[in-house]
Amino acid sequence: MSLEELIAQADERGLAVSGVACLDRCVPLLGGDDEALRPLWGALAGGPADGDWGEVLQQTREKLDAAAGEAADGCADGCADEAAALARGMLAAAPADRTGDALREWADGCSADALRIHLLLDGAGGADLAAARREGRTDGLSPLLAAELRRQTAVLELVAAHGAAGLRSALEVSTEGRRVLRAAVSRRSRRDG
Repeated sequence: MSLEELIAQADERGLAVSGVACLDRCVPLLGGDDEALRPLWGALAGGPADGDWGEVLQQTREKLDAAAGEAADGCADGCADEAAALARGMLAAAPADRTGDALREWADGCSADALRIHLLLDGAGGADLAAARREGRTDGLSPLLAAELRRQTAVLELVAAHGAAGLRSALEVSTEGRRVLRAAVSRRSRRDG
């Protein structure tokens, strides 16, 4: 199943996990550490009516806003600036409620923006991101972009197959992606610095 189809069929937990996972992989662009989104992951363990998603989301925004200055200092070029702006937009667009159409729109937007971020950082040029999401194929994509497409697909499949029990595996997929993105940002910074 393609990434687009997986998002269209995902339940509310799957959509929330997908959005948080995309944001988590891009957290180095926001100046956040590896634990920055841990509270949001914790809030996903309960149902949409459980927990305090909105409150945790607001606390996370405040924490990452405070770290934003550090992240901006690390942007050596326009591509990194654009990537950081996309990541900030993902966080800003997160809905306060984990239900409804706003959640689906956010997850879909996070998916597209995370792919665009990886494309920018890879400097691979004009890949057709819409076609990649629609068709679910990675041939012809740069390694960094193809890996992000596979990670997004894996996260949605894990939650669809295992529900809340798939969260740990989804987090592991996301953690590996964050390491890869952090390395890509570091390589780009050294190359352009």
